[in-house]
Amino acid sequence: MLGLSDILEARDRVRETSRHTPLEHSHTYSAMTGADVRLKLENFQRTGAFKIRGATNRIATLSDAEKEAGVVTASAGNHAQGVALAATRVGVDAKIVMPEHAPISKVKATRNYGAEVVLAGADYNEAAQRAHEIEREEDRTYVHAFDDEYVMAGQGTIGLEIVEDCPEVDTVVVPIGGGGLISGIATAVKERKPDTRVIGVQAEGASSVATSLEKGERVSLDGVDTIADGIATRSVGEKTFPIIRDRVDEVVTVSDPEIAVALVYLLERSKTLVEGAGAVPLAALLFEKFDFEDDETIVPALCGGNIDLNTLTNVIVRGLVETGRYLKIRTVLKDQPGALEDLLEIFTAHRANIYAIHHDRTSRDVEMSDTEVEIELEMRGPDHVDAFLSDMRDAGYEVDVLV
Repeated sequence: MLGLSDILEARDRVRETSRHTPLEHSHTYSAMTGADVRLKLENFQRTGAFKIRGATNRIATLSDAEKEAGVVTASAGNHAQGVALAATRVGVDAKIVMPEHAPISKVKATRNYGAEVVLAGADYNEAAQRAHEIEREEDRTYVHAFDDEYVMAGQGTIGLEIVEDCPEVDTVVVPIGGGGLISGIATAVKERKPDTRVIGVQAEGASSVATSLEKGERVSLDGVDTIADGIATRSVGEKTFPIIRDRVDEVVTVSDPEIAVALVYLLERSKTLVEGAGAVPLAALLFEKFDFEDDETIVPALCGGNIDLNTLTNVIVRGLVETGRYLKIRTVLKDQPGALEDLLEIFTAHRANIYAIHHDRTSRDVEMSDTEVEIELEMRGPDHVDAFLSDMRDAGYEVDVLV
């Protein structure tokens, strides 16, 4: 099983390629939670995510014959970029299979790092099937995204950095997809500081590890559905699962709305951009998915920042909805002069700022004497939303909240 010596050797191999990323105290999240929160900003890593560490370590261990034949892998995006850059730096040909609906930004970045990209499958698992076919057809070495001890050891260098930069750490919170990142981090942390807790976090829509631990054996999900595409895997690895079972103290899950809230907080309060997978550790902390003490030193590992801009737009809106900052409603007015002005008096009284308004006199959903109105509003929080909706309904308006 993976050991500390493997991670120490990996650190020497990846030193020139990967960055020692910052570990910063957050006054904001410390005040919000009562804990002493330090953010491990792995989103500042080269290629924008931790995957460069494991990919570099694995490619460094290839034989000359394997380097000559080239490598192949499957990835939703971050591992793809890591393998592409690591391979290009040492002159190894890389072919990357990515899901057909992988974020465009990640596909372009992977190509820009020098790899050939093949789009195949609906998700990571189907992309991996095609990658293994290429492995056999072209005699390439398959660089697994997580179920490889060299890859795990490379990711474990993050754990070394955390305990060295923050020796007082009590708890490390880590995202889990297939388990390579947390296997490496947990090994490093537990070897160096056995009393430090390691908490794993999954998205509810891709909770293969949480389900496997509950059932006592590896479970493969029928499908995954989450905005955290970087951890959207159907099953935990064969090699990572026993490490997680033995060295991770607890595995919890967070919902997509909770992930969106954490991402928006990081953007607005910390001026830090992360992807969905990078936000799950903070989401678990903010929504108290695990127990912790006041002043406990907690390090959420923000594992990546490669978020597609279209996805980012949707996530920001969802985060604003969840925090009561954005409201979209539908109501019906009499189709007569002054009806809209009367409605807007309520808006003015509550200082609800209008983003957009759509006034439809021809909707089939209302009587011919009525008109349908959809309005998007900037609000100031959940209490503001509740008071505003209450006054609208007290004034006789039927209101449908659309988002």
